Amino acid sequence: MPGPALKSADFPRLLATRPKARSAHFALHHVPAPPSPDPDPAERLLSTGLEQNSRQPVDKSSDLSRSGCAVPKRHARRSVTRNLLRRQMRVALAELPQGRGGLWLIRLTAPWPVSQWPAAASDPLRQAVRGELCQLLRGLT
Repeated sequence: MPGPALKSADFPRLLATRPKARSAHFALHHVPAPPSPDPDPAERLLSTGLEQNSRQPVDKSSDLSRSGCAVPKRHARRSVTRNLLRRQMRVALAELPQGRGGLWLIRLTAPWPVSQWPAAASDPLRQAVRGELCQLLRGLT
């Protein structure tokens, strides 16, 4: 599903909307509008063509969707845990069905209790995060 990462201009648009779905630790935001334009489209041009001044984009994809993850330090103090959460969020977003364009953001809204998962990145924590993300996205498929 969502391919490229969100641009910084897209985050305020997403956070201004009500979450489309919530779980104990996550909130899913969605805006069906197309993503913000790239600031400089010239960065995405090939310089090897016959016409050097051509303004044709390199990628011809028609998928107008972007996704992102927000994991604040106040909810996940250890970088290992933040990385584990981000990886699981990206996997969950990639499993959404094709054709769901727009902007997508999964945001961590509450900390995972360290007393339950003392290891910064463990298999039980990974499975618990994955299970909650699956429940969060279940109603969208």
